[in-house]
Amino acid sequence: MTKTSVTYEEAGVNIDAGNALVERIKPLAKATARAGLMGGLGGFGALFDLRKAGFKDPILVSGTDGVGTKIKIAQELSRHDTIGIDLVAMCVNDLVVQGAQPLFFLDYFATSKLDIGVAEAVIKGIAEGCKQAGCALAGGETAEMPGIYKPGEYDLAGFAVGAVERENLLPKEVTAGDLLLGLASSGAHSNGYSLVRHLTKDFTAPAPFAPGKTLGDVFLTPTKIYIKSCISAIAGGGVKALAHITGGGLTENIPRVLPENVSAEINRSAWTLPAAFAWLQEKGNIAEAEMLRTFNCGIGMVVVVAADKAGAVAATLKKEGEVVYNLGRITAKQKERVVFV
Repeated sequence: MTKTSVTYEEAGVNIDAGNALVERIKPLAKATARAGLMGGLGGFGALFDLRKAGFKDPILVSGTDGVGTKIKIAQELSRHDTIGIDLVAMCVNDLVVQGAQPLFFLDYFATSKLDIGVAEAVIKGIAEGCKQAGCALAGGETAEMPGIYKPGEYDLAGFAVGAVERENLLPKEVTAGDLLLGLASSGAHSNGYSLVRHLTKDFTAPAPFAPGKTLGDVFLTPTKIYIKSCISAIAGGGVKALAHITGGGLTENIPRVLPENVSAEINRSAWTLPAAFAWLQEKGNIAEAEMLRTFNCGIGMVVVVAADKAGAVAATLKKEGEVVYNLGRITAKQKERVVFV
């Protein structure tokens, strides 16, 4: 009896498409190369030489993250060119809070059936994020998994590795009297999107608070990458801690970098709730406490600084293009770890 040979492609996995994608993205990865990177795409592992990157006594810092359900908006609107920036941002912003410079990045792209054009657009965004962060796109993995994802769906995960000289590791000792600076966010970044999508069913609709833009334009705005500005501020001295405001908002993230004997007192009038957040709050009748523990509410990074260095640190951050708010101060421990006044 003659049997027909079955191929992997008939089961839904196209090895040739994967190879073609690798060839397309090699120039994108090459454009992100930095001192210390060894080799290129195609190997089994990514190599990095810390000495060539200029480190003498380094501590490695690593992080992994995704972009949450923001990815669903990108897929619904077939706009895949910025979600990769979000992926890099969510990982590298977590590294800089330890004082670390991001060195290299790897991505994981999983889908039902590989669409080379979509994947290339996503990875272009990843490469752009790496350029903004000053890290190399060192490798990644593309997986076709029919039966796991629906047609047209994909998911992303990112992995970043950075380094910091041992003596510069953050956080340093935070004490009562230190001041808090807030760095403006570019929007909702990549957190709270399950609530955004619960309240917003049509992202092609005009944004009532942003003339000329759709809700998709607003809520696909890429997450801000704070690496270059924060590294410059750290180098100038006076920075004691950084808190990346992600899931959990200001309420949950600031305590992660504080010792147990202090609280953060934040002046709620120090900044104005951006229009997109105000619209969400009104649309969902969301209590302020819920807003502050779900969204960044316009503050993407909080910087804890010694009081006598606050002016210089703020000046450096502004010079690097950040919008800086005098957010509040560190106090002796109060009933709550973060107190809004």
